[in-house]
Amino acid sequence: MNEDIRIHTWPCSYYLDTEKRWVSGRLSLTPVAVKFTADKTGELLVHFHLSSISEIKKESSNLIFSSLTLLEKNTKHWFSSLQPSRNVVFNILEHFWREQLLSQHGAGAQAASLEMTKGKELTGLLAGSQQRLEDTAKVLQYQGEQFDNIVKGLNKIESDMDVADRLLTELESPSWWPFSSKLWKSPLETKPKETATISNSKNQEEVLLRIPVIITYRTDASVKPGKLTLLVSGLEISDCNSQVIHRFELKDVDDIKVHTPYEISVRQRFIGKPDISYQLLSAKMPNAIPILEMQFSKKIQFLEDALGFVSTRKSPQADLGSSIWQAATGLIESVAQPRPSSGEEGGSSKQVQIQKQEQVSESETQQMRQILRKLKSLALETETELERHDETLDTITSSVDRATWTIDKQNRRIKKLT
Repeated sequence: MNEDIRIHTWPCSYYLDTEKRWVSGRLSLTPVAVKFTADKTGELLVHFHLSSISEIKKESSNLIFSSLTLLEKNTKHWFSSLQPSRNVVFNILEHFWREQLLSQHGAGAQAASLEMTKGKELTGLLAGSQQRLEDTAKVLQYQGEQFDNIVKGLNKIESDMDVADRLLTELESPSWWPFSSKLWKSPLETKPKETATISNSKNQEEVLLRIPVIITYRTDASVKPGKLTLLVSGLEISDCNSQVIHRFELKDVDDIKVHTPYEISVRQRFIGKPDISYQLLSAKMPNAIPILEMQFSKKIQFLEDALGFVSTRKSPQADLGSSIWQAATGLIESVAQPRPSSGEEGGSSKQVQIQKQEQVSESETQQMRQILRKLKSLALETETELERHDETLDTITSSVDRATWTIDKQNRRIKKLT
């Protein structure tokens, strides 16, 4: 799938060293490789893996034309006349090249240090489920705080409606009514002074995910590297120095478009002035899209090039249960069936290695038990929070109905006075 996804394509020229001439064509970037295709012939002149690149530099050809060079093993590839600009292409290529090297280094170190066994596979699946459930719990907690703020606002509206009702009663009463002064004073004396309780959640809120991104604002020429931080209350875009460029609250985001599994755009609409829109490109974006989909389920839109990512992402979720079941089945079988003796084995070293991988150690079993306890606790807390949300929503609904009825009643009284 990675080879089929085209992250970006730029018109440019490639120096064909065998013929000593420049060839016009298109430079394409996929998650794992770089390609160059000639315009006239359609021939694929360059195709190599990102991990085989040892250096990316900005250079000049003939001391005049700005060029970009990719050193692949012992071959230097020259690209010039890059559109929209050399800096844009350099930033994007360098980002994916760096992330590819980091991911390969981590994967290689992990493969060298340990072998995947049934126990480790189960532990990894359970840890991923725990992380996802923790992220969901954080979002639910923030939503609960928002509901509490709504209830406080509705209570203040009801208090103001009581004051308005007394003032209207004063206006409706005749001038000789002896208790008019009390009606004017009682709201001022009995009205409780509400102190604004500002939550410090912004200072204390936890980060769901932080990934490096390439930021594009309005025009392609303004591409620069930065960071995308997903918070429970929204998302934050910052530069390489961690200076915040823009912060989107949950309510500020009008739509999120997923162009590819590696590129999204976030927009906030305005009336009478330009919209605020950022285009974000990252090799780590597939990790952020599920969280964005959870936070902005009604505002996120998957475009045509990203629909394949949705289907392939959902199918592993279906396979997740089967893989857990298979791993658990292997665990049960390894416990239920005794291992054959050394005389009965007499097999190859490959069979011995497979049998070792089928085993689950005591430490792995203990670790899985701890994760399962945490999952149970998180599930119960999530259920309790959802029940509280239901009760709060019922309270909000009844308060809104009362406020609407009171406002309509007072509007009719005001019309009679005018």
